[in-house]
Amino acid sequence: MSVRLQHVSIPRPPGSEAQTRAFYGELLGLPEIAAPNSIQAAEVIWFKLGEDAELHCFREEPLGDTSNRHFCLVVDDVPGTRQKLVAAGYSPYDGEAIPGRPRFFCCDPFGNRIEFTTIVGDYMELQ
Repeated sequence: MSVRLQHVSIPRPPGSEAQTRAFYGELLGLPEIAAPNSIQAAEVIWFKLGEDAELHCFREEPLGDTSNRHFCLVVDDVPGTRQKLVAAGYSPYDGEAIPGRPRFFCCDPFGNRIEFTTIVGDYMELQ
């Protein structure tokens, strides 16, 4: 059996279409892709993640959740991505260090946590 990630779905508040596209499309450079017509009533916005994965941003009233749920994006330039987020007014923060995986976290405009990392070595071998 083969298992792989196909998509991640995250909430965004009603009326946040422009902010969603500005953060994920313009700031992070994810290409927007068309969502199926059959679910357009949910006001979803889809983005392509890498070769064959997707990010689905669905409309939902904010729940005030403060859990540690997050998704992780591999980026080519961790410090440069952090600097770009700071310049755009966001507040990246560090998490517990993982050997071989420099990383930081940042929330999108709606409070969804995103981990940004790059893989530079096997964390099991670097412990």
